[in-house]
Amino acid sequence: MIWIAIRMLTGDAQKFYGLVFGIAFSTLLITQQLTIFVNLIERGASGTYNVSSADVWVMDPVSRTADVNFPMPSTALDKVRGVTGVEWAVPHLRAGASVRTSEGDLEGVSVIGVDDATLIGLPKRMAQGSINVLSQPDSVIIDDVGLTRMFEDGRSPIGERLELNDQRAVIRGVADAIPSFTSQVTLYTKYSQALRYVPGTRNRLSFVLVGAEHGVSPEELTRRIEEQTGLRARTRDEFAQDGVDFIIQNTGIPLNFGITVLLGFIVGVAIVGLTFSLFIRDNIKQFGALKAIGVTNGKIRKMVAAQAGLVGLIGYGLGVLGTVFFIWGFSGNPTFKGFYIPWQIPLISMAAVFVILALTGWLALRNVLKTEPASVFR
Repeated sequence: MIWIAIRMLTGDAQKFYGLVFGIAFSTLLITQQLTIFVNLIERGASGTYNVSSADVWVMDPVSRTADVNFPMPSTALDKVRGVTGVEWAVPHLRAGASVRTSEGDLEGVSVIGVDDATLIGLPKRMAQGSINVLSQPDSVIIDDVGLTRMFEDGRSPIGERLELNDQRAVIRGVADAIPSFTSQVTLYTKYSQALRYVPGTRNRLSFVLVGAEHGVSPEELTRRIEEQTGLRARTRDEFAQDGVDFIIQNTGIPLNFGITVLLGFIVGVAIVGLTFSLFIRDNIKQFGALKAIGVTNGKIRKMVAAQAGLVGLIGYGLGVLGTVFFIWGFSGNPTFKGFYIPWQIPLISMAAVFVILALTGWLALRNVLKTEPASVFR
């Protein structure tokens, strides 16, 4: 009976391909949009994850994320260093600025000042050059995403001169960094140099990066810092989650992507439901004949389930494969750098496909179960 059901389905090529297309399109839309959504909101944690050596981030109580911060007085650094359990503490500056290129173009950039002595605050990997280039005068390191935006013609940025706050800056390295949510150009330099590049205010210290002593957990250290200094302290993972939560709470991204995913589900139900209903209607006499020779409703249900399962398996596979090719095809675009498909998303898509097929299959099956065997002879 299962083989007969499959032959009935594939025998009507037009409706078979229509069903497969409906499931594939729905799966592609749901999987692709959820993948982009997850990767985009994770960019909110990029500023934290680019600094892998810091166990704790200390900031002004009103600061929210690595990019939404309020500067502290320089005395905050000494306060943090005096807390028991702190192995080291270094200053960290993050601020926006405008840079003028050698061609006279103006570009908005994010300037990150790292500790002069240890260079803590730089990304772990370099795409070109070495972190030691910051020991040279007026040196900055540009991130690889910013490289593609400022040097679209593909020329090497090494040695290029920029103007920041009427100060000279020379690009001497390229960092392999996780892009920010806005994919803004990022320039890394020493903290003392960053103070000259960023327009001056009374307080300049954005964060204090802290390393915990051996045997002291980051969670315990954050509690001590907050109690003794009155500043806000977050562990690395907590601060990364703060960045993700900020995007979810303060942008329309979740709503927009949610609407798209819902539309993908509705389109799947509409296409598959309509096509499945037409297929059942065109084959109602065949099902009636089967019932006339003694095939039970239970076996009819299994036949329809087998048809839905075949369509779902092929359509789901094509949809997920399409998402993989999409991510691979755009991997060279800076906007999609580092994008991946979390393992939970294909499972969510599979559940959506199951619901679509179960709903449409049940609606189509009702006509078959109501069919009288005698109707085939009319």
